Amino acid sequence: MKPWLRWLLPLLALLTVVFFGARWMQGSKQAQTGAPSAAAAASAASAATPTLELAAQDVLTLQRVNLTRGLEVSGSLKAVNSAFVKARVGSEVKRLDVREGDSVRAGQVLGQLDATEFDLRLRQAEQQAAAARAQLEIAQRQLTNNKALVAQGFISPTALETSVSSEAGAMANLMAAQAGADLAKKSRSDTVLTAPIAGLIAQRLAQPGERVAVDARILEIVDLARLELEAAVAPQDLAALKVGDKARLTVDGSNEAVPATVVRINPSAQAGSRSVTAYLAVAGQPSLRNGLFARGWIALDQRQVLSLPLSAVRTDQAQPYAIRINNGRAELRTLTLGSRGEADGVTVVEVLQGLAEGDQVLAASAGLVPAGVRLKLPASADKPAAPPAGKPAALPAGKSAALPAGKSASAAG
Repeated sequence: MKPWLRWLLPLLALLTVVFFGARWMQGSKQAQTGAPSAAAAASAASAATPTLELAAQDVLTLQRVNLTRGLEVSGSLKAVNSAFVKARVGSEVKRLDVREGDSVRAGQVLGQLDATEFDLRLRQAEQQAAAARAQLEIAQRQLTNNKALVAQGFISPTALETSVSSEAGAMANLMAAQAGADLAKKSRSDTVLTAPIAGLIAQRLAQPGERVAVDARILEIVDLARLELEAAVAPQDLAALKVGDKARLTVDGSNEAVPATVVRINPSAQAGSRSVTAYLAVAGQPSLRNGLFARGWIALDQRQVLSLPLSAVRTDQAQPYAIRINNGRAELRTLTLGSRGEADGVTVVEVLQGLAEGDQVLAASAGLVPAGVRLKLPASADKPAAPPAGKPAALPAGKSAALPAGKSASAAG
């Protein structure tokens, strides 16, 4: 071995021992000071946790409400009394005195068909009746004379019987001629167009100068004093529906609720859809018109349930949930939901499981808050908060909520 290797190897071993010894001493110092450092780090992390300050409208308190189960309906408004003025005879429209929107009364003259042809036919029938009357008078005079001659023995009784038959035939001809004259007179009167009911002119289906056939529609009249909504009802909802049930409708073009009542239920189902038509009477109002589309709900029954505004139900996870306030922190609670309804314009949903009466949850205005976030409640958090414009709030106890039938689910959607 070379001389320089003899002293190099011990030197390397000494340096290795010194290096690992220094590392060991440094680790021991860190172990001795580690516990205070972890506590300080935890304190710092706790101090750095954000706190969400809530407004009064961000907190909702669960309460029980009277939820009304209802049936959603829709359809077109239809006038109970409506009629078409038709041509009873084929002729040319000579004049029409009314236009769309005009008010008419029953029996009012609305127009005239050309009556020239019918005047001639009436004159002909009257002249034929006059001729038949003259023949009857001749037959009656002859019968009178023959009776006198038979009494004096100048003619046989057989000749008298012939006179009696002639007089009876003349009488029948006169009656037939008079019936023809009456028929011609009726045809002449049918050229005058009159209103069968009182109401408003809805359509003019013919114009002056146009020739119309028998039973051709000329005018339509509707009476807006009584309107009905024809609503199709599914078979599974018929058991709960009955005559006299109250309804609330919203008509296109109007934001006001219109009251209605179920007055009739059709005994037969429609062939295609198997639905049954229910007729809802709607009180006439100035803004309502025949043919307008309306939608609404029929109140069926009422029960008290624990409800939550539908907007407070979160659906960004696999199951619907709500954010409950638990000891000043946000807690996610999975919900089992039931029927939906409305109260004071706010859509609510029945809470079957997941929350209890009196629990406080975050409204939709608070946004998505992760679990565990510290929450600073407002001073009025113990009271149900009134929503700002466009924001729903929890319903006070005793309020009624309208529930469309068939709107029960285990998840909000």
